[in-house]
Amino acid sequence: MQPGVRVCVPTMAVLGLFCRGCLSRVRGLPGHSFNCLPRQMSRWNSQETCTSPTPQENPRVLITGGLGQLGVGLAQILRKQYGTDNVILSDIKKPPPHVVSSGPFVYADVLDYKHLRELIVNNRVTWLIHYSALLSAVGEANVALARKINITGLHNVLDLALENCLRLFVPSTIGAFGPSSPRDPAPDLCVQRPRTIYGVSKVHGELMGEYLHHKYGLDFRCLRYPGVISVNTPPGGGTTDYAVQIFHDALSTGHHECYLRHDTRLPMMHVSDCHRATVEFMQAPECQLSLRTYNIAAMSFTPEEVAQEIRKHLPYLKVTYNPDSVRQTIADSWPVRFDDSNARRDWGWAPVFGLEELVSDMLRSIREKTTNEGLPVS
Repeated sequence: MQPGVRVCVPTMAVLGLFCRGCLSRVRGLPGHSFNCLPRQMSRWNSQETCTSPTPQENPRVLITGGLGQLGVGLAQILRKQYGTDNVILSDIKKPPPHVVSSGPFVYADVLDYKHLRELIVNNRVTWLIHYSALLSAVGEANVALARKINITGLHNVLDLALENCLRLFVPSTIGAFGPSSPRDPAPDLCVQRPRTIYGVSKVHGELMGEYLHHKYGLDFRCLRYPGVISVNTPPGGGTTDYAVQIFHDALSTGHHECYLRHDTRLPMMHVSDCHRATVEFMQAPECQLSLRTYNIAAMSFTPEEVAQEIRKHLPYLKVTYNPDSVRQTIADSWPVRFDDSNARRDWGWAPVFGLEELVSDMLRSIREKTTNEGLPVS
């Protein structure tokens, strides 16, 4: 077989195609014993191939859920590297003008399999970054919708990635761990058993992606994100959102009411480190990856610790604590720290921002943003 070529076999198994030259994995499988759904049947014959982008060929990237906390910023980075037209943002919401003017944007509902398939085929997509999800606290308030988006939507994406031989990135989270998991630190491989629908759906995604990789050669990649702190998007219903809101409150009113206890320690990360980790991981050669799902870490802090660091810049910040039972219970089941030694060893992951750098950057960025918008700022 030629280097860089992955052979896709005709649909013979439950989920469709076999990628990355894995013909030998299926020689012993009786094709007649599988019953495929019509949407999973391919018209490709056994001579067709799907080719990974060569080093000279830029990937064609589709980002689902692109108007959430991470999509727009990641698209900016990828467009600088691979060209504006090679990175397509998508969502079910109307994009603001600055998103429309910055590069391609399309409507895409991950529950609409046929339309998503058309987007992938028509735009010759080779990388799919799947950010569509309902977060932890919001998911607990609407379990049925979370199950639909986080699991059914994921299955659509997995099927399409397998059928079209895509490099697929699906983020996971600290929420993929549960009360019986090791908490300080949480390793890559351990008992998980989360107690939120968000966490359950993320563990399901990790395991399905790894299964499809090992059995059918899907190039599935997953990072467990800590709480991600960003100035560009408002809090979106996650348990770690206080660590974004506290900066806005510190500069606007000087008072923040926290829904977690003062001593609740959780892993956190500056959004720039999160984007860089994602890009570096997607670019890493497959031969360097000993796992398909990795922890990534930067820092861990409590609400009181971040408040104390903010007071070095804004001494009069007042924080009161009014724990919300739902979010506090979720946070108490999550890891205190991540062990990310495998990511550091395999593909060279290393964070740039610690707590001091994060606080300085967040305060500066919010001041700049509010000034540019003509709003008052402390």
